[in-house]
Amino acid sequence: MEGLLKTQTFVCSCFFTHNFYIKRYNLHVVFYDRNQFQENYMKILRNKGCVTEKQFQEVLTEIENEASRRRNLGEASLSRRREIKEKYVPRHREVYELQDKFLHPEFLSLVAEAKTSTATVESLLLRMSSMGQEVYSFPLFTQQFCRLVLEELEHIEHSACHKGRPNTMNKHGVLLNEFGFNKGLLKPLRRQYLSPITALLYPVWGGGCLDSHKAFSVTYDMGHDLDLGCHYDNAEVTLNVCLGDVFTGGRLYILPMQSDVDTAKSTNSIKCMHYPGWGVLHRGRQRHGAEKLVSGKRCNLIMWLRSSSVRNKHCPMCRGVPKLMQVPGLDDGFRISDSGGNQSEESVDACRAV
Repeated sequence: MEGLLKTQTFVCSCFFTHNFYIKRYNLHVVFYDRNQFQENYMKILRNKGCVTEKQFQEVLTEIENEASRRRNLGEASLSRRREIKEKYVPRHREVYELQDKFLHPEFLSLVAEAKTSTATVESLLLRMSSMGQEVYSFPLFTQQFCRLVLEELEHIEHSACHKGRPNTMNKHGVLLNEFGFNKGLLKPLRRQYLSPITALLYPVWGGGCLDSHKAFSVTYDMGHDLDLGCHYDNAEVTLNVCLGDVFTGGRLYILPMQSDVDTAKSTNSIKCMHYPGWGVLHRGRQRHGAEKLVSGKRCNLIMWLRSSSVRNKHCPMCRGVPKLMQVPGLDDGFRISDSGGNQSEESVDACRAV
């Protein structure tokens, strides 16, 4: 339709230089080139046990490989999507379309309350658990739906289609948008069910104008990823839902907004047990991580909920004014709209339209 604003999607340029994670030393770094990296991090790495030239070169190689992966990520994602669309045959087609029967009755009651004109944070808290520091939990999916999704994810893992890593820290999981979960399942979940809740719980963080998301599964298993280092998300609000399976350990810990990574085990942290079907909501910029899995296998669905009205002014990853870049195949939730297809100086404040 003529007259409608054309929306363009962007990433911040810091995606290619910031927040590289070195798992063996539990360190996030900035990488521009070898000289800068050596000058900024050699001493820090030595203090963390990276003491030989061979160890340092291994770290450099790891970082350079990740930098290369990021540079090629957009085209690689587009290539995977084309392959998946052509070759992948779902096992449970029904999980790709959201239905109320997939949602826990208590969650439906919570959403119904959030949509009333008289809803308040206090009225929502009668239907969910507050864990402190603006962290909330509630039953979201039914056990049957979780089982179907787990079987679908297992089917995806065993398919011949190429799969991308969920993010820079998790090696095992599925990028759900690439396999077609967005349109019928995740977008309606965000728009119709989560947004009325987050509008009340997180107004400062754009909870009432979440206009995009990134969703993926993460799997922790014996012999693979067992834990996850302390970090913050590329999100305004994060939803973390446990899908199952049988496991012990692996609690989610959440810290105050500005806590240092080294205080991850402090008494200020919130410890969240995982229960299949239950979701945890927290602010994306709260530092958090996963304690070590003791036994079994655990799979979670993560949604990074994003508000362009917030992130267009302040990138959550470099914490500065975003330097926006258009990269085909990549979308980190930044939005700029204009009437002629050109980048405008003013970003659209989606909250204004709510």
